[in-house]
Amino acid sequence: MINPINAFTREVPFLTESLSPPLGLGIVAALTPDDWDVELIDETFEAFSFVDADLVGISALTSAVRRAYEIAAIYREKAIPVVLGGIHASMMPDEASKYVDVVVIGEAEGVWSDILQDFVQGTLKKTYQKETARMFHSPKPRRDLFHPNYGLANIQTTRGCPFACDFCSVHIFNGPAYRYRPVDEVLDELEQIDHKRVFFVDDNIIGTSRFSIERAKQLFRGVMDRGIEKDWVCQASMNFADDPEVLELASKSGCRTVLLGIESETTEGLQLTNKKLNIRIGTDHYADVISRIHNFGISVIGAMIYGLDTDHAESLNARSEYLIRSEIDTHQANILTPLPGTELYKRLMSEGRITATNYPDDWDRYHCFDVVFEPKNMSADELKEAMIKNWEKVWDKKLIYRKFLQTIKLTGNKTAANWAFFGNIERYNLALGKIREPFHSGNLFFK
Repeated sequence: MINPINAFTREVPFLTESLSPPLGLGIVAALTPDDWDVELIDETFEAFSFVDADLVGISALTSAVRRAYEIAAIYREKAIPVVLGGIHASMMPDEASKYVDVVVIGEAEGVWSDILQDFVQGTLKKTYQKETARMFHSPKPRRDLFHPNYGLANIQTTRGCPFACDFCSVHIFNGPAYRYRPVDEVLDELEQIDHKRVFFVDDNIIGTSRFSIERAKQLFRGVMDRGIEKDWVCQASMNFADDPEVLELASKSGCRTVLLGIESETTEGLQLTNKKLNIRIGTDHYADVISRIHNFGISVIGAMIYGLDTDHAESLNARSEYLIRSEIDTHQANILTPLPGTELYKRLMSEGRITATNYPDDWDRYHCFDVVFEPKNMSADELKEAMIKNWEKVWDKKLIYRKFLQTIKLTGNKTAANWAFFGNIERYNLALGKIREPFHSGNLFFK
């Protein structure tokens, strides 16, 4: 198993507190029979060097897929078959098939055993795919294969998403409805995680229906009933704050920070991205949502997108000023990135506006900190120059420390403030670490 890393990411001074392991590869390893020896090469911590194998499995995001193809070529030259899975291969199977022997489209559960059997029999197919079921089961990943320096363990309780946000391919990859993993199965796995800090990787841990919200409450109660003591982070939609009982149970069960996909502080920006739930809640109520979350000792990561077709230089500055003035604890300020499989990618490609099309090399640039398309109201160079100025605003070092103190005041929770603080440092280093002095905190607060 190989976890390739994008060249841009390898050059960034990451804080291990913010990293979580390649969960998908751990699951594939767990699906592998005991008579196979499994080794994980993880470029997050070690440069790739060739290790002999009978079969190679790689999973890659779009930004790392060129590196995946590069590694695959090394093995294929030695007649060792390579299997590639993950979201990029699932969105671009025809491209991936040019560089690997087998492409897994969608989830590995249900097809990995077929792949191994076909490998043994010498009858490997070019692609494997399985229809997704409403309920999904997942084995406990081979955590023994993960590097010990990961700052977070991770676990998944749901898959899929009923929303069809313009820039997102989750609903295509994992299905257009929430799919649930049995709560007891999740709790059994959570009990066996040694790590104190956990990332629930669900795209939306509470969902939007009455059933999904009650299920989330059941999960949080189960954590407490079993005496599982973890600090955890999750992703959710803005309705996370609608039900005080959700917030109370989340907080008591260990939730310390939540990522909210805000995307834009303007209704026009939300309409463009098809962010319907945020439109319903209303931009005027964002502050109330954040305040209610703070009242339960939970910090907020606010994800914003820059470079929308409704944006111009002044609105980019206004978005940054909104982040700075708000009570959002951790700032995410990503450049709009048309990832393959998304409606955004299809639209911009049909309009001839995607400029980074020297594939697969240009996939290296699809990491949300570069401009790979022609914006509507400015040039690509103007957007990139504007973004550097905006990044310097939203991750000004004095502001990061001020936000840390503000989070302690608003949440009354030092752990929540720690996570927010290190989240801002991570984003600073990703955006500015290569062109400015990297932010080295000395891990002061976690101690």
